[in-house]
Amino acid sequence: MKALTWHGRGDIRCETVPDPTIQDGRDAIIKVKACAICGSDLHLMGGFVPTMESGDVLGHECMGEVVEVGRDNTTLKVGDRVVVPFTICCGECRQCRWGNWSCCERTNPNAAMQAEQFGYATAGLFGYSHITGGFPGGQAEYLRVPYADVGPMKIPDGISDEQALFLSDIFPTGYMAAENCDIKGGETIAVWGCGPVGLFAIKSCFLLGAARVFAVDDVPERLALAKAAGAEVLNHADGNVQEMLLEATQGKGPDAVIEAVGLESHGAETVVQKVASAVLSHTVSLERPFALNQAILACRPGGIVSMPGVYVGPVGPLMLGAFMNKGLTLKTGQTHMLRYMEPLLKRIQAGEIDPTFLITHRSTDLEDGPKLYDTFREKKDGCVKVVFHPNG
Repeated sequence: MKALTWHGRGDIRCETVPDPTIQDGRDAIIKVKACAICGSDLHLMGGFVPTMESGDVLGHECMGEVVEVGRDNTTLKVGDRVVVPFTICCGECRQCRWGNWSCCERTNPNAAMQAEQFGYATAGLFGYSHITGGFPGGQAEYLRVPYADVGPMKIPDGISDEQALFLSDIFPTGYMAAENCDIKGGETIAVWGCGPVGLFAIKSCFLLGAARVFAVDDVPERLALAKAAGAEVLNHADGNVQEMLLEATQGKGPDAVIEAVGLESHGAETVVQKVASAVLSHTVSLERPFALNQAILACRPGGIVSMPGVYVGPVGPLMLGAFMNKGLTLKTGQTHMLRYMEPLLKRIQAGEIDPTFLITHRSTDLEDGPKLYDTFREKKDGCVKVVFHPNG
């Protein structure tokens, strides 16, 4: 089968790889009908995530049709149309029973490797390095789904492949980010990063009852989509974001902030941060918290910082003093997908949201993958979201 594979920093290829096979009785094999490039895939492309190996199949946003089912899987049958969450969950461990699906204790076969870095293992992930299990991803014609009697959700008639696709990751991720802001109704929220997760976070804030949402970015196409979603847009290239937010809120500031950028953010540093970065860069590789620092500074005292942006290792100079002295609360984590997939499907069915609003580029041929990865990374041709239909 064709698949998009990783071969080093900036080296994404479309190659022929072996078809997946049933390896456990709970498995299923799906024929991928739609898959997408996620912003966090760019961290892999950039070489920021350790334990990637040459030839690893990428992708963790996909849906498709079941073509084979393991003998112990009575939940699915051949012909079912399903969306596959990016987290792999057993459904039986204590974390799964608690509803902390992304913290599943059993599904990462490389648990010891991950525990060396994080202290404990968390759920296995599709297409996202060997530290999260080394599972082949879904930017391919076919995908093996472990524990397929737990994760995949059947898609009802009337919901298109593309409408279902983003229930695999970015819609629930944006929604959890908004839910973490503890919105009761009438709040002001500021969102850093108007990529796909940030855009879904904006939409979700309004679904949950926020009165105002500010969107911070500098990409015109993203800001246009944020504005169309109801946000008040701030281009951080136009000036000091903190000053713009204070002026727009009569000095009160946002009640909660969402950092949807992650480890590759760009921006200006304070003098202290510049000095610390220069000193530390000689001893340790640091991820860049520019957006996170802006968000911490902007959040009103006693507020919430919600962080769906992905970080992997040590972070550069962080405004921990501002965070502590203002009494802020941080809420973060990989998305607990099974909490959100069905409720958000119902919102789609009710017409409250059409998740396809952010798709800008489509292809029926994975051979276009390397070029579209570059287009997405460089934000060329107005690219916001890329979707493939590998089987036509």
